Amino acid sequence: MTDNKDKKKAASSTDQSQPAPQMCVNTYSQLLEMLALKDYTSNRSAHEGRGRDTGQPGLHRKNGDCSLWASLPGAVDCWLSVDTLEMQRLLAPARRVLQVKRVMQESSLSPAHLLPAAQQRFSTIPPAPLAKTDTWPKDVGILALEVYFPAQYVDQTDLEKFNNVEAGKYTVGLGQTRMGFCSVQEDINSLCLTVVQRLMERTKLPWDAVGRLEVGTETIIDKSKAVKTVLMELFQDSGNTDIEGIDTTNACYGGTASLFNAANWMESSYWDGRYALVVCGDIAVYPSGNARPTGGAGAVAMLIGPKAPLVLEQGLRGTHMENAYDFYKPNLASEYPLVDGKLSIQCYLRALDRCYAAYRRKIQNQWKQAGNNQPFTLDDVQYMIFHTPFCKMVQKSLARLMFNDFLSSSSDKQNNLYKGLEAFKGLKLEETYTNKDVDKALLKASLDMFNKKTKASLYLSTNNGNMYTSSLYGCLASLLSHHSAQELAGSRIGAFSYGSGLAASFFSFRVSKDASPGSPLEKLVSSVSDLPKRLDSRRRMSPEEFTEIMNQREQFYHKVNFSPPGDTSNLFPGTWYLERVDEMHRRKYARRPV
Repeated sequence: MTDNKDKKKAASSTDQSQPAPQMCVNTYSQLLEMLALKDYTSNRSAHEGRGRDTGQPGLHRKNGDCSLWASLPGAVDCWLSVDTLEMQRLLAPARRVLQVKRVMQESSLSPAHLLPAAQQRFSTIPPAPLAKTDTWPKDVGILALEVYFPAQYVDQTDLEKFNNVEAGKYTVGLGQTRMGFCSVQEDINSLCLTVVQRLMERTKLPWDAVGRLEVGTETIIDKSKAVKTVLMELFQDSGNTDIEGIDTTNACYGGTASLFNAANWMESSYWDGRYALVVCGDIAVYPSGNARPTGGAGAVAMLIGPKAPLVLEQGLRGTHMENAYDFYKPNLASEYPLVDGKLSIQCYLRALDRCYAAYRRKIQNQWKQAGNNQPFTLDDVQYMIFHTPFCKMVQKSLARLMFNDFLSSSSDKQNNLYKGLEAFKGLKLEETYTNKDVDKALLKASLDMFNKKTKASLYLSTNNGNMYTSSLYGCLASLLSHHSAQELAGSRIGAFSYGSGLAASFFSFRVSKDASPGSPLEKLVSSVSDLPKRLDSRRRMSPEEFTEIMNQREQFYHKVNFSPPGDTSNLFPGTWYLERVDEMHRRKYARRPV
């Protein structure tokens, strides 16, 4: 605050110069710009106490408030009193503009060349949001990817014995080996906080470089407050509150809807030149019984931007949606869903058939316009990933795509390329969803293709279980972790996303051809290469311990005024966790030190 002497001096000076309103606007703007150049928000102590004795803009702090002072050429001495958080908010836009100017001046690049230059190194994502150009961004897709899963698991062979079922029911019948799970200390907010913080720290991306953040999840702990609003806590110190996006929910499809929304934003007139973050995560839990071994937990965060090593192929989305009650959660007092297992499998396969047909029509139309009249088949996809409720379902799904190719092929190709399927050439797709003879023949005929195109993508699902919205993108991370950049370069990765209720899409990524050392693709692949090692570092829990934790989750679900039981040292370093829920249902989180 100013004293009376200063106030009189300011009033006297104002009377002798230009009109006060214009003076205030100019002085205020210059003051913010000068302080932004000093990078006050990231180095506060360096500028505290500066003032008239230096002739430079400075600040004084008292009780959480700041007073700014500057003596500007041709202007009065200016004081501005504002609290610290408001200071950060005011300076953030100016800092973004000035950082872009500084990058342009130092590199002598025009805005049109900033984005390509930014991708020359993966671990050094540009230090400032980048200026938007007059042209559409090219090759929008995934620049970086981070996976998080809980620090404990239960072995499926142990569960088979504990549940008194025949050996192989879970490990062979479902294709599952281990299942990750969360204690009461972790919820959907903490999972997403952890995976976003890990991604931002690894890429060294400034928090104000993000212009959109969208969360896909079906793990709802509040009917009004979005997970995205909790994640804004991470952006507080940067002063960046100009971030579009919100939560998207429809069973396991929310992550894909969020990815599409991010790409649509970036390729629209609303894009402001910054990056998008897509976060998908869930905790999949079931009551005791046959469905419980199909659970899991985890989250994936993806950085979306131009000149990506994994490019979303434009115009190539085949989508199918309908009204079905195969899996849903009408009981808001429980974490558990209602599931019609047989119907859900039929819905999944029907949606796969229709999405694949729509995708195939669109890509063949693109090819036709380019003078290529060849039909699209799985031979045109080098790798294929699927939403994975359980791993055996994925093997059946790839076989199903082969069956689609078989039925649409000429008689010559059916006889020559699809040995063992000749007896089924007269069938219609909708007649085969429960035909075990067809299933058996298709699994045999497609086995080699499954091993080459899809099996590697199931590593995380096999060892952690179903992660709902993040399941498909965990498969993408698994695929990247099991292939070199050279093997992936130039390939097409097909992707099928499914969410009960239902919503589904078939789409594809085109992998960059540049697999040289230090390329964005090589950096992306190397960033997930430790996935097997991280999975092996988890603690193995007994079925009895697992059951006790599931009982605790039931006990504390929607409870108030408590701190979750458990030892935080059992969490991975750097993990966010639920510290307390107060009497107003407000949740407080803390982070285990890295």
